[in-house]
Amino acid sequence: MLPVAVLPVAAILSGVGYWILTATGNDSNLAGVFFKTAGGAILDNLPLLFAIGVSIGMATKPDGTSALAGLVSWLTVTTLLSPASVALFRGIDEGSVNPAFDQVQNVFVGILCGLIGAYSYDHFKETKLPDALSFFSGRRSVAIVSAGASLVLGLVLFFVWPLAYSGLVAFGEFILTLGPVGVGIYGFLNRLLIPLGLHHALNSVFWFDVAGINDLGNFLNGTGTYGVTGQYMTGFFPVMMFGLPGAALAMYVTAKTTRRKVAAGVLLSSAVASFFVGVTEPLEFSFMFLAPPLYVVHALFTGISMAVSAALPVRMGFGFSGGFIDLILGWVNPMAENPWMIPVMGAFWFVVYFLVFRFMIVRFDLKTPGREDDAPEEESAAAGTGKNAYLATATAFLDALGGASNILDLENCATRLRMQVADTGVIDDAALKAHGAAGVMRPGRGSVQVIYGLNVQFVKDAMDAIMSGEAEPVTSASAARPERADADGADGAATGATATRTSHLVRLRQPLPGRVVDLADVPDPTFSQQLMGPGVAVEPTAGEVVAPAAGTVQHVFDTGHAVAMVLDDGTEVLIHVGLDTVDMKGDGFTPLVRAGDHVTSGTPLLGVDLEKVRRAGHPTVTPVIVLNDADAVIELV
Repeated sequence: MLPVAVLPVAAILSGVGYWILTATGNDSNLAGVFFKTAGGAILDNLPLLFAIGVSIGMATKPDGTSALAGLVSWLTVTTLLSPASVALFRGIDEGSVNPAFDQVQNVFVGILCGLIGAYSYDHFKETKLPDALSFFSGRRSVAIVSAGASLVLGLVLFFVWPLAYSGLVAFGEFILTLGPVGVGIYGFLNRLLIPLGLHHALNSVFWFDVAGINDLGNFLNGTGTYGVTGQYMTGFFPVMMFGLPGAALAMYVTAKTTRRKVAAGVLLSSAVASFFVGVTEPLEFSFMFLAPPLYVVHALFTGISMAVSAALPVRMGFGFSGGFIDLILGWVNPMAENPWMIPVMGAFWFVVYFLVFRFMIVRFDLKTPGREDDAPEEESAAAGTGKNAYLATATAFLDALGGASNILDLENCATRLRMQVADTGVIDDAALKAHGAAGVMRPGRGSVQVIYGLNVQFVKDAMDAIMSGEAEPVTSASAARPERADADGADGAATGATATRTSHLVRLRQPLPGRVVDLADVPDPTFSQQLMGPGVAVEPTAGEVVAPAAGTVQHVFDTGHAVAMVLDDGTEVLIHVGLDTVDMKGDGFTPLVRAGDHVTSGTPLLGVDLEKVRRAGHPTVTPVIVLNDADAVIELV
């Protein structure tokens, strides 16, 4: 998804260019041509972006070395398989070379090269060579290994690529011969493959120039065939903008009354993302595993929408996905045909999705968000308080995570455990939540995050102690669960906040200068879905964090990237500077207070070098969270 994330930039540039060219009626308008050409520069080099992006995204804790390795692999393979090189190898004229080699610079090959770069980085970044060759030890060996592996890939593709290319072309041509029915089959398979992540492979056949179709590229460049180009994208718009929000509404109205508010938080933000930018995964993943029949119906509806759109005289394309922003940007594209019909079809699909989803959920008692079976009450795993209680939680967490042998790497940030596991399938989410977890996230590739709360460090240390043999697992059945200091008010009684507050409005001084943004816009589900609690966020312009009100410093994290306070009125507040900044291990952060200090409004708490945070590749957006009142509304003054 890293290289795919570049596509919105191309869409915006190309869209602005087309708007200018259309508005002026001059195909040579300098500004319009400038923006259109800039967008084309990204699209024309998309395979190269895949080679670099995949090498970064698939590597473990990558740096620029993996990107260089991916680039080296791309240059090696594409040069070896260029028509001129193939002609030389075979001793024939370049005009007689198999046309497959004219298309070797494609996204598929870019992905393969990116995988080589990531593999080379992961396995050879710490290679130690003899002293005579020590200059090439460590990371300097990665690009060399990547080039060697690319020679092997080039040799394999020399024989395999013509066959694979012919097969892809044949599949694409077969779908083309089926007309709108073929487009519908593609749409159906596209959705069915999302749980496996294989829809990108299918998309590359129709969207990019792997098999000569290049629907997406031709649309954005305005170089396709009017009335044809865009047919493999148009049908997504009504579903993503209207159909899935209709499904979200059906899931909301059928949620249990006691869980409707929680369901609304998940469904509303997901529906907004689906409508505006066509990001459907958060909404689809909310029901695809809880209620698989609904997901099959969704895939079928998508296929029907694709087929109907292809049959009608309507064509539209996108640079990222089928959302409102791409619809507006593509409205004046020369390949766009009758775009006004998309909202009309969308209104129909909104009603269909709502009625069908609501009927199926109620009729078959499907466990969509807010309708899950109540988690069984479980006794905590061990007795005691303090350190022993955290050992109890750690014991329960290790059991729920499949045992110590299933955990390959364990870290923590301000509020969550972050780990790599061997098998995500053995993880028991219900058991984790029953023993104090606020939520469980699976970013992918064996990565698991357990949202716990401000005291997560103690749980992580206890897990480390058990796994290393320094501490024994606690097995007594009379355990008292330690306080999480999380969003559900579990330890509100400890501070007296829940008992004394009469209003959910929390007025705070803005802890950093900058633009205030909605918490739902923070690109981290832990915050945007309010798993830790409600709040707001600040996009800072300066790096001094000050106390938002008078209170006591509850915790300053060792890495200095977050601070928690208990205000004088009992409100518990977390200020988390940036996202994933725990990875910086304190570099760029200077704590100015200690736990236990009583401060007044405006007292400096942390110093932050925002430029270092940005150079490290982390967003600087800073969530400000109320931890012990799920209904709190923060107002920054």
